[in-house]
Amino acid sequence: MTPLFEGVGIALDSLRAHKGRAALTIMGVAIGVTVVMVIAAMISGINRSVSGIFESIAPRTFLVWRFFQAGVNISDGSDESSPWRRNPEITEIEADRIALLPSVRYVTRRDESSAIVAFGNVRLESVEVGGLSAQWVEVNGGDVFPGRTFTRLEDLASSPVAVISRKLEDQLFRGRDPIDQTIHIAGVPFTVIGVYTPPPSLFSGSTPPFVGIPHGALAKYVPYVKGMMRLAVAPAPGYTQQQSMDEVIATLRSLRGLKPAQENNFSIVTQDKLLDSWNQVTGMFFLVMLVLSSIGLMVGGVGVVAIMTISVTERTREIGVRKALGATRREILWQFLVEAATLTLVGGAVGMLLGGVVAFAIAHLTAIPANVPLGSVVAALVAAALTGIVFGLYPANKAARLDPVEALRYE
Repeated sequence: MTPLFEGVGIALDSLRAHKGRAALTIMGVAIGVTVVMVIAAMISGINRSVSGIFESIAPRTFLVWRFFQAGVNISDGSDESSPWRRNPEITEIEADRIALLPSVRYVTRRDESSAIVAFGNVRLESVEVGGLSAQWVEVNGGDVFPGRTFTRLEDLASSPVAVISRKLEDQLFRGRDPIDQTIHIAGVPFTVIGVYTPPPSLFSGSTPPFVGIPHGALAKYVPYVKGMMRLAVAPAPGYTQQQSMDEVIATLRSLRGLKPAQENNFSIVTQDKLLDSWNQVTGMFFLVMLVLSSIGLMVGGVGVVAIMTISVTERTREIGVRKALGATRREILWQFLVEAATLTLVGGAVGMLLGGVVAFAIAHLTAIPANVPLGSVVAALVAAALTGIVFGLYPANKAARLDPVEALRYE
């Protein structure tokens, strides 16, 4: 361990002797490490918040969609880039048939549109309108208070009743009691029967104004894009989620006349799939930021090459003396590599400290529950050390290859 400690000591002496140029090297590495840690902390916190959202809603519920593909999907409107068009739409008949299965407790429908919502002289453009089934609150989580949600009978009768979100209540009624008031959705009068408060989450403050109405009322009164209905299926007591899913899949395949060799032309989506999809998206962002932060490490690496090359030049005579006393090429190479790695590790430590402070500030000053995962700390230190080793290899090799006689003559 003596050569290791000796190399570290020499590196620290070099830092003290050449503070300016060492600071530039440390700064580049520190910036790269800080960015990695802050992004990792934010993504970790956001993922934890999203996981909490999924845990707060019905955990056994699964979704039946026309098409589902995880990750980021880019469509130009063509059939090739919009594979969902190849699948037939989910129909009311299929939803009713699924609801009759022994393994199913209930099925909720969901279609969406946007419309003008008005109350008195207040008129709001492009408000999100959801056509929902009676059990939608159980699926979405949250609470309806004051008031209530619509009943199954109101859902079947396509009654013109509405549940508005807190944000829509604030914008539309401005402090007045909304219960039993009449609002107009796409020009049609609806009676407000409840106010919906979504479950607390990172995204609660950014959700747009929303009004939920019976699914039949949406189809009857509000223009919307047909063919995108989604179902949420809750397994019945005594059945596992997988048993219910298998029965739903078998029923839909039978209704659609699919042969055993044919693939499903619909998608069954569990919360795990949605969470995996979210993780893929955040993983892509993290990868992009990792590439950007590597620029900082490269800047630090270039600084390592410069400072270590200058150090080799300044210590040419010293290297000659060490070689004359029996030091091998490997020992010289090791000494300068340890020195370079120490230099970047100092930068990594500074970056970790700055990243931790920024992550702490984000967690306490914003709604993002940022926390620094242990893995990112280890990765940051390893990246800093590797930067020093990789970029310090050239000057270290140059020092190791010096001819001892020529080195001793160097002035």
